[in-house]
Amino acid sequence: MTTLLFHKPYGVLSQFTPEPGSRWGCLAEHIPVPGVYAAGRLDADSEGLLLLTANGRLQQRLTDPAWGHWRRYWAQVEGEASAEALQRLRGGVLVQGKPTLPARARRLGEAELAAAALPERVPPIRHRLQVPTAWIELELREGRNRQVRRMSAAVGLPTLRLLRMAIDLMDGEPPLDLSGLAPGQWRTAGPEEERRLQRLLTRTGTTPGPRGRGGRAGGGKSGRSGGGG
Repeated sequence: MTTLLFHKPYGVLSQFTPEPGSRWGCLAEHIPVPGVYAAGRLDADSEGLLLLTANGRLQQRLTDPAWGHWRRYWAQVEGEASAEALQRLRGGVLVQGKPTLPARARRLGEAELAAAALPERVPPIRHRLQVPTAWIELELREGRNRQVRRMSAAVGLPTLRLLRMAIDLMDGEPPLDLSGLAPGQWRTAGPEEERRLQRLLTRTGTTPGPRGRGGRAGGGKSGRSGGGG
């Protein structure tokens, strides 16, 4: 089974073919491995961890919201990210007329951000000098269209920059994350990671969690939809 971990940079669709007339790039410009496909998408204007696999069953297992794999996002937002706003995100907000599932949300501290040493986005975000910004961590178990951005906007915190930092395989082991990958870089999953992924397909006695609303986490044809980012 071939699985890749890719740090998707800004401006790249989660697909291997470009869209006619689009200003966005595609995966073929970065990954020369045939026969793999994204297991859960990221919007073209989002960054971060993208899993690609040649195994259709694994792709379905990771993207089916019935299994509720936690996905961890870091978002730079406009505003102060108050305790009230974070609590609203945890409890669920209305997105396109439907409530989101309960989420995990917290504000990221300066020391944590410094330790992560996030590279600057290319192109850089646009700052409004008179408006403060903050970084929040949001973890979701569903992947509706542009969900993180819609959720943050619903509590008065428009998203300026968004990265998917990790995907939890829900097996009691550490989530797969961006460790060691710069934007545009990819690597093949290691032997232990491949064993963990294979166990997702063979595990018995496990039932899916509550089905997420809004369809498959990998839904949508282009990088504009699906995956929550």
